[in-house]
Amino acid sequence: MAPINKIPESLKKEVQSLIQTKYYDFNLQHLSELLSKNEGLSIKRETLRSWAHDIHYVKRSKRRRSRVRKYRERMPLPGLMLQMDGSPHRWFGDEKSCLIAIIDDATSDIHAQFFPSETTEGCMKVMRAYIEKRGIFKTLYVDRAGIFGGPKRSNFSQMQRACDELGIEIIFANSPQGKGRIERSFDTFQDRLVPELRLHNITDMENANRYLQEEFIPNYWAKNVMVQPTGLRTAFKCIPDDLDLNTICVQKEYRKIRRDHTFSFDNKMYVIDSPVRYSIANQQVEIRCQFDGAFSAYFGHRRLDITELVEPRKCSEYGKEVQRKIEALELVEQLGSITKAARILGCSRQSLYTYQKIMAEEGPMGLKRINKPLKRSKNRIPEHAEDKIIELTLQNPHLTLMQLMVALKEHNITVSIGTIKNIWKEEKLNTRELRIERSQSLNIEV
Repeated sequence: MAPINKIPESLKKEVQSLIQTKYYDFNLQHLSELLSKNEGLSIKRETLRSWAHDIHYVKRSKRRRSRVRKYRERMPLPGLMLQMDGSPHRWFGDEKSCLIAIIDDATSDIHAQFFPSETTEGCMKVMRAYIEKRGIFKTLYVDRAGIFGGPKRSNFSQMQRACDELGIEIIFANSPQGKGRIERSFDTFQDRLVPELRLHNITDMENANRYLQEEFIPNYWAKNVMVQPTGLRTAFKCIPDDLDLNTICVQKEYRKIRRDHTFSFDNKMYVIDSPVRYSIANQQVEIRCQFDGAFSAYFGHRRLDITELVEPRKCSEYGKEVQRKIEALELVEQLGSITKAARILGCSRQSLYTYQKIMAEEGPMGLKRINKPLKRSKNRIPEHAEDKIIELTLQNPHLTLMQLMVALKEHNITVSIGTIKNIWKEEKLNTRELRIERSQSLNIEV
């Protein structure tokens, strides 16, 4: 005779079926919560663990070889120190994206947002959003070898400059474990947020950010992770009335003013139209670049009226090597025979077959790479993104770096200015004259 408190076999089969089909990537604690919330099934944790083990569906916790590290107490007051970092991961959909987060060391209060990649723009947006919500904090703790280190640190000087203007001190950790608060938060996000996004069929960044900030952080993080500070006061400072975040959370560059009150920026010349009482030749003009591509020029705190100087442009041929291959294909078309064309040109028929195939698949730009197999590093942007950068460059050779970056966003491609510069340099398109010459040689309508 079965015990009166025995759980029905049908309930066990139902739960196991849900684990296999719907909740297969949830840990046991998370699974128990969702079964109670979504399915109305209240199962004891040990019973649930036993049922999951029976069908070999158990999400085990990460096991790492432990190292002895000195324990550090939390900061006593909120706003004394915040930790910031980015975590590239396949958070939703099929493509990787980057979650950039900033967390208060005293309370674990967090703000996070998804971005296509680790960029200065993303860091500034996250920091600005937190400052607008809580106020200006005292210290920012970042990883020297992470998002702010290595090759990605080329634009971090902009973050350092913005923090200096806000009065925020930056401290670099020598290892990721030095700022364990933010590292453990990413473990929690990967363990709980990823399966929840899948469960809600969220595969795009806009909806992922909405779910993260409107559902996950308020309903789970704020209730289960955040703690009360040991101190009663706060170290956050209110934003002064005379401080404009729009003038700080931007990229700033400086140019020298010539004697004729002109300066160059992004391969273009500009003349200062604003009336000035005295000459400002040989002084520095400050260029403030918004992340949407717009920029403005300032001298001191005064905004200057500027006009682009349009100069006569030169016309020349495309690269000789590619032009030679194009002419060979034209000869094949005229003769109607690859064999005759190969005999006249003194080359192999296979070469002409290869030229035809590449020309049909990739166009003239593909001919340049026939004898240069690409060795792509794992950190390099996708090849289709590079092709789109070159295509838009040749279609619009007058676009500046910032304008091209904005145009790429319309095609769901987010890259840094440095990436575009490197591609232009590789393709010998790093000046406006070269881009115009290339575009005209291909008869591309501008």
